Amino acid sequence: MNKIIFIILISVSVCYSQELNCRVEVNYENLPVNNRELLTDFASVIESYMNTTRFTNDNWDGQKIDCSMSIFFLGAATDIDYTAQIVVVSQRPIYKSTNNSQMVTINDAQWAFQYQKGQALYANQTTFEALSSFLDFYANIIIGFDWDTWEEFGGTKYFQRAQDIVNLGAASSNAQGWQSSSSTYSRWGLVNEIFAEKYSKFRSAIFDYHYGIDIYSQNKILGQQKIVSLINTLYDMWQSEGGLTSVYVKTFFDAKYGEIIEYMKDYQDLTIFDKLKKIDPPHASRYEGVMQ
Repeated sequence: MNKIIFIILISVSVCYSQELNCRVEVNYENLPVNNRELLTDFASVIESYMNTTRFTNDNWDGQKIDCSMSIFFLGAATDIDYTAQIVVVSQRPIYKSTNNSQMVTINDAQWAFQYQKGQALYANQTTFEALSSFLDFYANIIIGFDWDTWEEFGGTKYFQRAQDIVNLGAASSNAQGWQSSSSTYSRWGLVNEIFAEKYSKFRSAIFDYHYGIDIYSQNKILGQQKIVSLINTLYDMWQSEGGLTSVYVKTFFDAKYGEIIEYMKDYQDLTIFDKLKKIDPPHASRYEGVMQ
């Protein structure tokens, strides 16, 4: 099938427009009993905010993006000052399939904010607020990653909003987690790499990769070729730079390594997994297992 016609068909069938279907789970085990009692409504407040806030100006007529947030409270300095770790996951449907493709699996360990029981949350992307701005950031990241798979660079305006939030956070009095960092994951690193010219070929390849995932059941050879193309794009970067340390690339593979193994395990040239071991070292043992 012609690629352009195929993408149009996908766009018609999934031309989204009311955004998120988010499930929120909260773990309070590290908090004193008093603080747990003050947070009894927290999960429902966050879930309601994510599912009722309109994060885009688009008409969202179709299927919402399935996502989840698992929030682990780390500590409480006062009755309203908290630190937490969050795991953000999202997925999108595979065309003409009952299966889904994992889009992001992000573990963010640096979230500091204030919350009072019964507090109302309001979306405001022109000012920074440590709780709602954090949620707005990840809503835009989820939407941006999703749209980058349906249209080449389709997530740009959502990533731009996420970058604007990062800049506001970095300049705020509560800049923890919003500034440049040497850690393996940072919000600043993710959005800045998404826009970096260095990663433009990779980002374009992500679009083609998902075309391959969508066409795989109808044309397995073409589907695998698109996956290989993305791997080779990153491998060329790895060779030219003598290594590849990237928050953006790590975020991609944290979500995709299992899918890549499933779709490529019977590929005619299993040395492709040697390349994967080099560009995605954290999952090297999983790739090694396919080659044995």
